[in-house]
Amino acid sequence: MSQPSTTLGYALFATRWLQAPLYFGLVAAQGVYVYKFFNELWNLILRCVTGQANETYVMLAVLKLVDVVMIANLLIMVIVGGYETFVSRIGLQGHRDQPEWLSHVNSNVLKVKLATAIVGISSVHLLQMFVDVHHTSQHSLLWGTVIHMAFIASAAILAYMSGPMAEHGDRSHKGHGPAQGQGGADGGCSASTSVPAEFSTSAAATRAPAPVSSPVPIPAQAADSYLSSSPYENSSYETGAETRIRAARFPSRKQLEEFDEDHPRDFDREVLARLGKLDFVAARRNVVFVGPPGTGKTHLAVGLGVRACQAGHQVLFATAAQWAARLTEARTAGRLAEELAALDAHPLLIVDEVGYTPFDADTAHLFFQLVAHRYERSSLIVTGDRPLGRWDEIFGGAAPAMVDRLAHHAEIVRLEGDSYRMRRATSAWAE
Repeated sequence: MSQPSTTLGYALFATRWLQAPLYFGLVAAQGVYVYKFFNELWNLILRCVTGQANETYVMLAVLKLVDVVMIANLLIMVIVGGYETFVSRIGLQGHRDQPEWLSHVNSNVLKVKLATAIVGISSVHLLQMFVDVHHTSQHSLLWGTVIHMAFIASAAILAYMSGPMAEHGDRSHKGHGPAQGQGGADGGCSASTSVPAEFSTSAAATRAPAPVSSPVPIPAQAADSYLSSSPYENSSYETGAETRIRAARFPSRKQLEEFDEDHPRDFDREVLARLGKLDFVAARRNVVFVGPPGTGKTHLAVGLGVRACQAGHQVLFATAAQWAARLTEARTAGRLAEELAALDAHPLLIVDEVGYTPFDADTAHLFFQLVAHRYERSSLIVTGDRPLGRWDEIFGGAAPAMVDRLAHHAEIVRLEGDSYRMRRATSAWAE
């Protein structure tokens, strides 16, 4: 794309900020409804205390309060969801009060939610007419019912249309299919993996990265193998947690509860229980699992990642070799700084299999930049087969500075034991 076209496109895209004052105007309108709510509530209390309120008045007054609340809910949905969709990201990832619906909201979903909210408000208005039917003309009742049915019909049509549109978008999302790659080296407590195209690499490529003429898009639209049997696979709706789990690109879906705590010979179960509360993510601390292959490091890392997704955090998983390929491609394209900044949207990154492949000085420096960029800003989970004191064998001269930042606010979890895979293989052979 030519420079003038790019500049013009950016300028047009920047005009979205003209909508920002509109949403702040809606905030002021919400303040008006807050005043109206408490004014109606105060009048209701006064009339009840002075004995001037009969049952019909109380019911109508309560319905008015409900009406005001529902309109306020509609406003906040438009303010937050609309601003997030059409103006700019609000950056609520990791916030404990993040609305669940916000994680999968888009213009299509927003229209359906608005339509159903309008139907609810119309229902309250119609109910008010029926309660006060003696003071409502037949003409008002007739048109109130007709208008309410029109709202219901329009909401049903929008909901029906959103199904095929969402299904088409989901097919487009999956049309980029995953690239098949080698499974995790620590898969003793994990299933075989399907490596996304954005992370696919070879050991030779990580030792001697070469410039590429056409960088792989980051992030690529890829699906994980374990999701092929997901109950949401053929549905136009996914919960926010399932969307985050899909986007994390875990090699397999593992739960902390499934981990065999009796397998490792040396394992601190109290540490795992504490990590399972995810306080380390909110505190922007790191977790490092160290142990021989097959002791369950990847299982624990994925389990914590899945639980973080369920708690509302954005997570991204990849092996060390895959992270090396991703960072190398970003550096080659001259957008390493932008890539590191984009990863800030994920409060938790998981780097698996550190130590299985040594890196050259340039790649080691990329890892240092990743760790340094996230230092005291976001969390990392790292799994490796050797203690941090031996990371010079992997990263060379960059290891001391990297370990210093990684371990400063970190929980180091040591796992000792035989390979879980070898135990299963030996047991199967014996049978």
